[in-house]
Amino acid sequence: MTEITNKTQVLVVGFGPVGATLANLLGLQGIEVLAIDKSTEIFPKPRAISLDNEALRILQLAGLAEGAFETVAIPEVRMCSPELGLFARMRTAGCVDGHPKLVTFHQPDLEAALRAQVRRHPSVSVELGVELVGLQSHSEGVRATLRSSEGLSVSVEARYVVGADGASSKVRKAVGLGFEGRTYPQDWLIVDAKNVPFSIDHVEFRCDPHRPAPHMVAPGNRQRWEFMLKPGETAEDMERPERVRELLAPWGDPSTMEIERTAVYRFHARTVDKFSKGRVFLAGDAAHITPPFVGQGLVAGLRDAANLAWKLAWVVQGRAHPNILDSYDEERRPHAKAMIRLARFMGQLVMPRNRLQSMTTSAWFRLAWQLPALRSYFEDMKIKPKNRFRHGLFLNGARAKADSHIVSGEAFPQAWVSNREGKGCWSDDVLGSGFSLVGFGKDPQQCLGASANDWHSFGGSCVQLCYRGQELHRSDGGHVWEDVTGALVSKKASIGWAVVVRPDRTVMHQGPVAEARRLVGEVLEVM
Repeated sequence: MTEITNKTQVLVVGFGPVGATLANLLGLQGIEVLAIDKSTEIFPKPRAISLDNEALRILQLAGLAEGAFETVAIPEVRMCSPELGLFARMRTAGCVDGHPKLVTFHQPDLEAALRAQVRRHPSVSVELGVELVGLQSHSEGVRATLRSSEGLSVSVEARYVVGADGASSKVRKAVGLGFEGRTYPQDWLIVDAKNVPFSIDHVEFRCDPHRPAPHMVAPGNRQRWEFMLKPGETAEDMERPERVRELLAPWGDPSTMEIERTAVYRFHARTVDKFSKGRVFLAGDAAHITPPFVGQGLVAGLRDAANLAWKLAWVVQGRAHPNILDSYDEERRPHAKAMIRLARFMGQLVMPRNRLQSMTTSAWFRLAWQLPALRSYFEDMKIKPKNRFRHGLFLNGARAKADSHIVSGEAFPQAWVSNREGKGCWSDDVLGSGFSLVGFGKDPQQCLGASANDWHSFGGSCVQLCYRGQELHRSDGGHVWEDVTGALVSKKASIGWAVVVRPDRTVMHQGPVAEARRLVGEVLEVM
């Protein structure tokens, strides 16, 4: 263990993908961060494999450029039964907010990319081979006792602590937060293989009561299978090479495949009582564990990181009152629980208990597919809970349907934009890492008046989005951009509307651009 600083603004316990994303987001704000992890290496075994457009957008926000790690876009998810074959599907082709709706990835590659990005932030320190021993909260912060693999101990004072240390979180246990839910009795064997002669470009759930088996393509010429263990089967037996070859035989000659790794896991459905206690916060699997059937486990953790990071930064920098941190639990816990409910429902489809249930489920879906509304609800993934806040750190404003289809408490869409020199980029890159006052077709900065200095001091910027072909001002100061594809201006909001966007891209407030001074004033008032 190198000489660890004995004082930091934020201590992040756990340096997996969620902890590393959080460290990057805090580093972008210039926050002093100490990130620790008990392991000295990136965990090599199979874990998360899928990300959706929201997760990819958060990774973009954390600084990962396109292509920083390899992904494979998934055009559809199929559900098949032995009796009726294909009985349901989800269409996942296409993009939302500039990113594919669903991709598979190799988690070690993602973690390597996130760690490389962390090294670019001088305010972030990382110590591997270091574990948390104890936490003691006091009025000014939290005192953490750390211990290295060599047995050396050190005490660190942090203003805030975030536990991103997984399902067995020491941080959660140290602050005494309960972990509600259940552990399911089913064990699953994961098999990752290369050079598989049977090609696949989608995700397929074989909903067979004899042995359910999801199957999917993955980067690096990989394919993954997950086989449910039957009563009496053990991990030791199922991981034997001859047993694995027997399971893979329906997809080709296993002797020609390269079995990269196998692992048995038991899935859970749990949420913490509260996402925070005092100055200590939980994120990712430390706060919630989601069954794997909708691929939202890691995605939920990345949502946690995006929601929490900017709030910690604004409080640490004295730009906001610590009370805003209460909104982290208020905004994130309901959605995490909704995703767990969806995953449990999907698990019932994937794991029919017997042949009768399998036939009944697949037959019901076949009939439902004849009704356009029900078919669209499942096929177009409307069944997936939207990441929309009912309560939290946002203002409803006086939204007029004729002027805006944007919803406060929901994500602000991303689109491709260009400046007057023709330079193109994604609108999130224009908004930057702070608050943004976005005017549709009109310049919101001209309407701020005397409030402009307060807004900029707070960490706010102004952006004008023009419609395609609208004249761009010559002296725009770099804040006027053209909505190239027409995805935002007029489609989402009419000319003359304004939106206040939080650093995590959540819409915080909206109203007429002529009332920009009032909008930012009301935002500053609640901060």
